[in-house]
Amino acid sequence: MVGSAVVRLLRKNGCENLLLRSKAELNLLDTIAVKEFFNVEKPDVVILAAARVGGIQANIDHPAEFLYENLVIQSNIIHQSYLNGVEKFCFLGSSCIYPRECVQPMKEEYLLNGPLEPTNEGYAIAKIAGLKMIEFYKNQYGFNGISLMPCNIYGTNDSFDPKHSHVLSALVKKMVDAEAVGASNVTIWGTGEAKREFMHVDDAAEAILFYLENKIDSSFINVGLGIDIPIKELAEKIVVFAGYQGKLLWDKSKPNGMMRKCMDVSRMKDSGFTPKIMLEDGIKMLIEEYKQKVQQQAGESK
Repeated sequence: MVGSAVVRLLRKNGCENLLLRSKAELNLLDTIAVKEFFNVEKPDVVILAAARVGGIQANIDHPAEFLYENLVIQSNIIHQSYLNGVEKFCFLGSSCIYPRECVQPMKEEYLLNGPLEPTNEGYAIAKIAGLKMIEFYKNQYGFNGISLMPCNIYGTNDSFDPKHSHVLSALVKKMVDAEAVGASNVTIWGTGEAKREFMHVDDAAEAILFYLENKIDSSFINVGLGIDIPIKELAEKIVVFAGYQGKLLWDKSKPNGMMRKCMDVSRMKDSGFTPKIMLEDGIKMLIEEYKQKVQQQAGESK
């Protein structure tokens, strides 16, 4: 999702000399393959958007894979970028790096001030390691890298897979599907009280290019809107925009995850970057994209 948004933006800005590889063409878990790629291609700029990602259940079921795969991917890419003289590097982390009981809104200096949220601890530890690797390589070797910690990202090319999707895309799928079949109710995990902050993937892409083009002193920086919303309120907005007429049921036996993850984006604003796409507009865009995806799949199955 993020990688494709960055590619769209780069091409829109006239950048065509892009070194793109699919997972089938370059397995980032393969240290030798990654080394050979860098030795041959010698990229000037690297944006590390690749990662093992997923929602609460995926993180609960596969913490070892989330830790191992992300550690290996980022270690391979960061180290080879340093060895091959990459001029600019951007690493994407996550707001889950902050402690479970973190003071809100979460400032960059709150990193490692307390225990992590258990449901995504493996992923969080990997992202913290990547952030620190960038910081250490920057301090020790002068490596020109920056780590961006975005809030929850959604938008074009989002995953709607029930096992791997995040909350916003999962809710869009639930409501649109329920409306299509006239379901009387929809069940949602948790109590609806947890709050989340959301940023459209096109804004995330804009942030990446902004920080590659503008030098700042910080080794990592929060990126988001600085405004969060309860999941219950989010679900109700999606209900309205999807035209669903049924009832929402909350399965309180399921985990909420971290109760609040609102970013302090003062450092981001001070640097001169501000996201442009508001949540309501982004939700409407995602609903239309999902409907088009469903129609396309229906056409292909005929």
